[in-house]
Amino acid sequence: MDDEPRIETRAIHAGQEPDPETGALMTPIYANSTYEQDGPGDHRGFEYSRTGNPTRSDLEANLAALEGGEYGRAFSSGMGSINTVLNLLSAGDHVVTSDDVYGGTHRIFTQVYEEYDLEFSFVDTTDVEAVREAMREATELLWLETPTNPLMRVVDIAALSAVAHDHDALCAVDNTFATPYLQRPLEHGADIVSHSLTKYLGGHSDVVGGALVTDDEALDERLGFYQNSVGATPGPFDCFLVLRGTKTLPVRMDRHCANAKHLAAWLQGQACVDRVYYPGLESHPQHDLAARQMDDFGGMLSFELDATLEEASTVVSETEVFTLAESLGGVESLIEQPAAMTHAAIPPAEREAIGLTDGLIRASVGIEHVDDLERDLEQAFETAGLV
Repeated sequence: MDDEPRIETRAIHAGQEPDPETGALMTPIYANSTYEQDGPGDHRGFEYSRTGNPTRSDLEANLAALEGGEYGRAFSSGMGSINTVLNLLSAGDHVVTSDDVYGGTHRIFTQVYEEYDLEFSFVDTTDVEAVREAMREATELLWLETPTNPLMRVVDIAALSAVAHDHDALCAVDNTFATPYLQRPLEHGADIVSHSLTKYLGGHSDVVGGALVTDDEALDERLGFYQNSVGATPGPFDCFLVLRGTKTLPVRMDRHCANAKHLAAWLQGQACVDRVYYPGLESHPQHDLAARQMDDFGGMLSFELDATLEEASTVVSETEVFTLAESLGGVESLIEQPAAMTHAAIPPAEREAIGLTDGLIRASVGIEHVDDLERDLEQAFETAGLV
């Protein structure tokens, strides 16, 4: 019998012990930039807080345990973690990724790293053969999101990890939407898991952070080198806030999932809604894969309105319980229009080609009472003249 603690227990205890000197239950905030050494180079595990900090170390151990990995690295933002993965690459290398990848990821790929002679191919990662055909001799990285942002496509991590490894490439998965409570990519063959800690893991819209988790010691050492050398590391208070957030991740995610399922089904019945993107719906094209790969379907959904750009903008502007804001994963419900906000960095023609239209609305479903959320969307549709 496996005596490994369940994820609900690991969320609260992994990587954390009461302070040995004071008995403090919560991890202390070690607000230090530097540490006393017993002799030149003879330190007690910490020397400078860009390189390592005790609060951060506890967070990194906690995140690794949640993902079922051996090694965790924390960063000052999700983009800092993505940048660190890209630091592994060299000029002339090639990356394959999703054609509806998060706008910030698309931006760093095309507007930053293409300038350093990296090449990127954007394909439908739900199509394993399309990914296989996109791989080249120079391909060093397959970058995945699942579910994708914002079209909620689900990709087969095991199959695509195998494709990457057949070409001696790394497979990295952005697991921000699912969280380790619902999906653990390392179990399916991925080499690296990436997170924006800003979202569900922090969970309260009050901290910005990122993380990488791996099982490969040599790969972790390379990531740690760039973590220290580039310096996109979080402060101890940020780490403390995320540790506070991970303790309640399971109970929050249960409510996020329940509310999102209810709203997705309700939205399907609204005449002004052309399509709902939520992997928990049987109508979702990858529903069966999501049911196998995930433990539940998450708190994110998107829907396509039968509306003009102006009408869709009115909907997201007139909600009262849902807040019009970027980001996601907090206890409060957020709503946004990707074409004008989170994905505005993607050229309009590219957005339209992948189905990211002006009428698409993305919702981060919070943990409020679902009846209030339903009524709020209904009154916003009425205000926009859609019902």
